[in-house]
Amino acid sequence: MKLSITDEFLWDIYKILNSTGDVIDFILNPRAVKFMPGIKDPVFKKYRDRKNKIKFSQLIYYLKKNHYIKVKNLQNKQAIMITKEGLDKVLRASFKVEQKMKRKDGKWIMLIFDIPLTHKKSRNTMTSVLYNLGYKMFQQSVWVTPYDVSSKTEKLLQFYSLDTFVKIFIIEQV
Repeated sequence: MKLSITDEFLWDIYKILNSTGDVIDFILNPRAVKFMPGIKDPVFKKYRDRKNKIKFSQLIYYLKKNHYIKVKNLQNKQAIMITKEGLDKVLRASFKVEQKMKRKDGKWIMLIFDIPLTHKKSRNTMTSVLYNLGYKMFQQSVWVTPYDVSSKTEKLLQFYSLDTFVKIFIIEQV
């Protein structure tokens, strides 16, 4: 699946954070991140080459306007910082792109959740990401999948602080 230029750009920022081991630090405390690329960083050369300067500036403007990134001056250099909304968009895009593998033992993962109405936005985002992970709705708050996505599911639940509302089971058949 081909990503949009926005998702691709955010995915590259995410990969940079992931390669430096700062993704978890960023999720828990965005100020703890040690490395952030600047707009003139060679990592973004392909975007400047693919698009002219005006289009690249428009891309940065669009990402800032939609609160996916922040551009800040750090140590007298411009740095791009991915926001929580940007990280959310990256995670959703990564779940769509990455190859889904069925569990080797033939068992299924069943996820049951009960999220209060006060967390409606989180609930909607969660169901959207569950769908992208390959889960299918079995009942209203019960989702199942034959794919081996348990670690990604746990990452999602921790990211949104929803683990107290969710129970995960390994089942032999649906």
